[in-house]
Amino acid sequence: MEPLTEKQQKVLRYIESRLEKNEPPSQREIARHFRLAQNAVFQLITYLRKKGYMETSPGHRALRLSKEYLRRVRRPKGLPLVGTVAAGRPILAEENIEEYLDTGGIFGPVTGSFILKVAGDSMVDAGIMDGDFVVVEPTSEIGNGRIGVVLLNDEATVKKIYVRRKDIVLEPANKAAEYKTMYIRKGSDNIRIIGKVTGCFRKL
Repeated sequence: MEPLTEKQQKVLRYIESRLEKNEPPSQREIARHFRLAQNAVFQLITYLRKKGYMETSPGHRALRLSKEYLRRVRRPKGLPLVGTVAAGRPILAEENIEEYLDTGGIFGPVTGSFILKVAGDSMVDAGIMDGDFVVVEPTSEIGNGRIGVVLLNDEATVKKIYVRRKDIVLEPANKAAEYKTMYIRKGSDNIRIIGKVTGCFRKL
């Protein structure tokens, strides 16, 4: 499927939101919503069909998403659970979606967020226990002292992160266990910040 322009994406999202409510919009309604001429809307929908996002169907309100587009974008409700993250010693986090977990929108609809399961007890003083699930918002930048997830030698770990001038500091939160703080030289190929933790929950 060909990529869409920003305007085409907006129109597609609007049509999709109306179809989800079982309220297919007319081209006149789309034109009014975006303050466009009706012939401009006709052209936009024509492009959406040519690029494979919509299907041609007769009728005044017969806009339909294509089967190919639905196959690509429709996912089970919830955030994807991706691998396992270690809060003790890092363990390999396989980049495979194991399942989708419905958080009920508690942690917000941040695009691209995912869930990792915590293994280990090095973050218990921060309220993150062994077996908990953390919600991660993808980002390569994080405020000092924020809890985040990094890939260290291709293995994922959750820690408090401090970005210094020369190094990246990974600080545990378990005074009783005396876990050691890790210092990794900034710019090293074996470390990458992959996201900040925005929430934590556990299954009962």
